[in-house]
Amino acid sequence: MQRTVWGRVFSGSQIPHPRPGTVKILLIRLRLIGDVVFTTPIPRALKRAFPDAHVTYLVEPEAAAVVAGNPHLDDVIVAPRPHGLARIVADLGLARRLRRARYNLVIDLHGGPRSAWLAFLSGAPRRIGYEITGRTWMYTRAVSRPRALRRRHSVVNQWDLLEAIDGWPAGGPDPVRDAVEMARDPAADARVAERLTALGVTARHELVVVHVSAGNPFRRWPEPAFTTLVAGLAAASPQRRIVLSSGPSDKGAASQIAARARQLLGTAADRVVDFGEFDLAELRALVERSRLFIGGDTGPLHVAATTATSIVGIYGPTEPARSAPWRDPRLATESVEIAGLPCRPCDQRVCEPGDFRCLTTLKPEDVLSAAERAMSARR
Repeated sequence: MQRTVWGRVFSGSQIPHPRPGTVKILLIRLRLIGDVVFTTPIPRALKRAFPDAHVTYLVEPEAAAVVAGNPHLDDVIVAPRPHGLARIVADLGLARRLRRARYNLVIDLHGGPRSAWLAFLSGAPRRIGYEITGRTWMYTRAVSRPRALRRRHSVVNQWDLLEAIDGWPAGGPDPVRDAVEMARDPAADARVAERLTALGVTARHELVVVHVSAGNPFRRWPEPAFTTLVAGLAAASPQRRIVLSSGPSDKGAASQIAARARQLLGTAADRVVDFGEFDLAELRALVERSRLFIGGDTGPLHVAATTATSIVGIYGPTEPARSAPWRDPRLATESVEIAGLPCRPCDQRVCEPGDFRCLTTLKPEDVLSAAERAMSARR
């Protein structure tokens, strides 16, 4: 296993060690992409409160790009997640490694079984996590997470864990001072620039990225609605170029929606660009070069929030109050939702009405209007 330190990869023998007596803090948030993005204000806050601390972040590979190169982290440990017996063996080896590191404080930002066990097995004298049935005993200090907080933003909820640190300064997170962040990857940006040039997309074009899928089916806006939206965006200006993306759980969605939108556009079909697949760092680079990002409450939406690009978020079972992009409010950010549904927010296990009305009744023209407002705000 390797560690990523300040954006560079070191073998175990090369890892720079902190000075003796340095406070060592371990943050654990294994997944998902959006959830990891929401934790990125925390390393900055820790360094502000404890400038000499050595801060390490433990994450699984799928979301590692979010924290790689973070200037407020001294060490990023990427922990693969094998299956079956291999996972037990890997976790025992990882636990021994964490114990040898002798962390003074572990903060479990995840709260899942694996993260709780790793926090406990680290042997750190102070371990902070959430009160969760069956796992609270693994922490030396547990923080309540009542259901009443589900309408409070995720970043603010996580701040409760910092406030459990003795001597933590008063005051909650500020979206300007404590915005989410993801370091720019120059190599990824160069690859994106090269691909856009090959496609004939230049600085004179209005580039729009539309993410059309979600790992959770409860958060997927219907494909026909996306088709209408994409065609409407492209038809509105000859300078527009639309790039569609979809996640690994719904790989075919982007190509299907693009094909249908091109049929509707006729002679303007070339405004929907076939960019191909890209990784997380390339997604951020692509969004940073764009006028607008549109997507549901998924990881790519929150990666987009680490740029200054205008954003339109589409919300179904979740609410903007909890999951809106956490960044400077002066940046153009629109949230589109069906307000007043008594079943929102829900646990996303069973649709109580059975028709997913929080998304199926959300009209493409409402999202299109929000998109035009967001782009106008940047002119």
